[in-house]
This record gives sequence, structure tokens and C-alpha cells, in this order.
Amino acid sequence: MGKNGNLKLSRLNSKKAISIAVNVLSAVFFVLLAFVFFAYGLKERSLAFIDRYHDYLFWSIVGILFSLLVLYLVFFALNKQVVYRFILCALICLDLVAVVFYALSATGVLVNLTSVEKLREYISSFGAAAVIIFIAFQFLQVVILPVPGSVSVGVGVALFGPLRCSIFSFIGIMAGSVVAFALGRWVGYKAVCWVVGKDDLDKWLKKLKGKDYLLLSIMFLLPLFPDDVLCFIAGLSSMTWGYYLIMITVTRLISVSVTSFSLQLIPFTTWWGIMIWVIIAVLVGFAFWFVCKYSNKIDRFIKDKFKPKKKGN
Repeated sequence: MGKNGNLKLSRLNSKKAISIAVNVLSAVFFVLLAFVFFAYGLKERSLAFIDRYHDYLFWSIVGILFSLLVLYLVFFALNKQVVYRFILCALICLDLVAVVFYALSATGVLVNLTSVEKLREYISSFGAAAVIIFIAFQFLQVVILPVPGSVSVGVGVALFGPLRCSIFSFIGIMAGSVVAFALGRWVGYKAVCWVVGKDDLDKWLKKLKGKDYLLLSIMFLLPLFPDDVLCFIAGLSSMTWGYYLIMITVTRLISVSVTSFSLQLIPFTTWWGIMIWVIIAVLVGFAFWFVCKYSNKIDRFIKDKFKPKKKGN
């Protein structure tokens, strides 16, 4: 082997060593970052549950993070790319959870998330800025906060009444839904490609193509699925921006309005209220059956109406 060959081999070994060091140090960094924020968040002892089981929670988190680090190093050494990259993504997600947990604990927000009444008092304490705070809260509830939409809407009804709550909730939730879809489209796709490979991801998306529009639309409409998570998933699908904006506008208007007005307009405490809810349940069941029966035709019709236009046409 000549001088040039030895030089190329040396450079190749150097790049490999740097790559190994970067991967290992990245995993260690993300583990330490999660540990620091979880530890400081637990130190606040913001909830009675955290205060009671502080040591147990602390050591459980240490055990989970240490186990993930060991698994990452093992699968990295075995060159199981999909597995160790998935673990690294899990660590990054834990970092985000840890940062949010610390922020909620340190600011005292976490205490007020335990009940509708406490959350209502917390938001109303901002006075004239309560509307802005509520809209911002609804936005964050979609993107990062682990708070059910029905709870936050219930707080809004208590603060502003059903009509104003519907308007304010719709503004915040729509903004959050658009951001979540954008993250799924621009960040989520690249992240999944990095883990499983572009060819494999495109292959699976191609298998799902043809039913993703209809299935996701139904899941957004029905109160059985986590809408906030679906926004990110929709960003990974073949769904176009135009269809998503129309679909999410319609489904969010329905869900927010129904949640805000339902208990006041159709109470469960009267016989006629119960009768109306039964009729609504029957109609929803019929609509679900109809959509499932004619899913292929409906999906084809939707895609024909909202398919992207080709350039030059």
C-alpha cells in the first residue's frame, strides 16, 4: 500500500473515531440533560404525589435513563442502527418532557393543572390579560402541555362563557394544530427517515396512501382519539396542507363548540336532554357505518378535490 493509500486509511479511521465519539457523547449529553431537569423539577415537590414518592420517582428516573444509555451503547456497538437511533430519539423526547416538567413545576403551573377550579383561578388571576393567557394556554396544550382539551375548554366556559370560550379556544387550538402539523411534516419526516431509512418509510407511507385522508379525518372528528397527537401524525401522512387546513378547521369548530355548549344546551339531568344525546349517538354511529362502507369512494372523491396541482398546468 502506497503513501496515498495509508493517508486515505488514516483519514477514514479518524472520521470513524470522530463519528463514534460524537454518537456516544450525544447520548451521554441527552441523558444528563434529562436527569438535571427531572431532578430539579422533582426538587420543587409541586404536587403532594411528588412530595410523597419523591425518592421513588427520583431513582426510577435514574434507572430508566441509565438503562436507556446502556441499551444505546450496546446496540451502537452491535451496529443496530434503527434500534440505537430510536433510543436516541426517545432520549430527546424525554429531554423535552423534562424541560416542560421543570418549567411547570418551577412556575407553579403544575399545581394548578390538578383541577378545573384551580386552573380557572390561576388564569383569572391575570386579570385583563386572561384572554391572551387562555389562548396561549390552548396553543401550548396542543403542542406540548399534557392537558386534555376538555379540561381547558371547561376552564374557558367557567371564565368567559360558552360562546367566548369557543372563539378563544378555537384561535389557540387552531394555531397549535397548524404548528403541530408543520412539525410533523418538516421535522417528523426527517426524524423518522433518520431512524428507519427513507426507503422503508416511503414504502410504508405508500402502503397507507389511499386511506390516510379518510381515516385521519374520522379520527379527528370522533372523541375517541388524541387529536393533538393526530396533528403530528397527519404531518407525516400524504395529506396536503389545503385539505388539512379545511379538515382541521371543521373538526376543531365542531369539537370545541360541542364541548363548550353541550352541557348547558343539552343537559344530562333531563329526560329530553338524554333523548337528544341518544339520537346524536345513533346518528354518529350511522355516519361511521356509512363512511366505513363507502370509504374507498369517499377517499377517492376527497383526493380528487384536494390533490396538489402539477407545476406547469
